[in-house]
Amino acid sequence: MAFELVSSEVVFRGKVFDVRVDRVRFPDGHETRLDLVIHSGAVTLIPRDEDGSIWFVRQYRHAAGGHLLELPAGTLESGEDPASTAARECREEIGMSPGRLVDLGGFYLAPGYSSEYMHVYLATDLVPDPLARDADEIIEIEKLTPPEVVAQLHSGGFQDAKTLAALHLAGKELGMQPRS
Repeated sequence: MAFELVSSEVVFRGKVFDVRVDRVRFPDGHETRLDLVIHSGAVTLIPRDEDGSIWFVRQYRHAAGGHLLELPAGTLESGEDPASTAARECREEIGMSPGRLVDLGGFYLAPGYSSEYMHVYLATDLVPDPLARDADEIIEIEKLTPPEVVAQLHSGGFQDAKTLAALHLAGKELGMQPRS
């Protein structure tokens, strides 16, 4: 017997995500309610300039109760290719257009309750080409050298899951060794 969807109802429609309540029958026959955040997906990118520095954004995250240092990221628009989203977000968040995007893979952010899948790209050959930021984004740009990134990783300076996971995926590309 497989997992079986018994019923599904969208109980909230929001700007960034919907909330759906599913009833699922498990292989052993018991049923349970699962509350799910339905998200269109997102990208995060690791912008690396010609000097090898990596560009980050520091922004206020209300749910976290403060400012976080993060890699640039954004939500896919309906039907948008993830690479196009990555290029757009790079221009919006750090004012640079990537000449080259390398797909590093991806991951689910919180598969226990969310469908959000994060695509990760290394962005290089950066040239100035800014786009207007989203109205709800107040961002400070920070560039860190690879040794500074490693120091932040080891000191707990990054508290954003997508940044931690993306840097792990890019470790070999960036010449950074994982913590032993």
